[in-house]
Amino acid sequence: MAPDGLGGSETGPGKVLLSAAELHERIGELGEAIGADYRGRVPLLVAVLKGAFVFLGDLVRAIPIDHEIDFMAVSSYGASTRSSGIVRIVKDLDIELEDRHVLLVEDIVDSGLTLAYLRRMLAARNPASLEVCALLARETIAPMDRASLRYVGFTIPPDWVVGYGLDVAERYRNLPDLHLWNGPKEAAGPGPTGRAE
Repeated sequence: MAPDGLGGSETGPGKVLLSAAELHERIGELGEAIGADYRGRVPLLVAVLKGAFVFLGDLVRAIPIDHEIDFMAVSSYGASTRSSGIVRIVKDLDIELEDRHVLLVEDIVDSGLTLAYLRRMLAARNPASLEVCALLARETIAPMDRASLRYVGFTIPPDWVVGYGLDVAERYRNLPDLHLWNGPKEAAGPGPTGRAE
């Protein structure tokens, strides 16, 4: 078996879905697009923890204009790999959003329910603008929800994925590639935290 189940037949990270090189190339393109779209403004990037922290670290270095960052943490999974449908704010923002150009940075958008909740909550704080940048979007999300994402790195199948900041039971965030999860979700133990549904 490969180390930690990588590529092996047992439960753990399986086949590489997106390599580190593919991720970094696309993030560079996203950074350039964001820089062009926000030229003359100082956007506030709001990252959703924990899964987006790796993506954010690479994205901020790819954006060629001044910008600021803040963090929030939400959970809709609890101790499961299936969303509970109840969104809980674990950490709120430190920076006021009023009259700011806000870019919500997500690691992955699954069904779009949590993201819709976040958008409503942030919009109520009266930002000058509010857009979303998601590294990953499920091919199964509704077209209307997909259309609400200003920037998308990759569209992926509905399989569970780990690596590049995404976890199962707080493990595998350190993997440089994005892997398909090899095995039943139930075998993962306590579920991921901070993933947008």
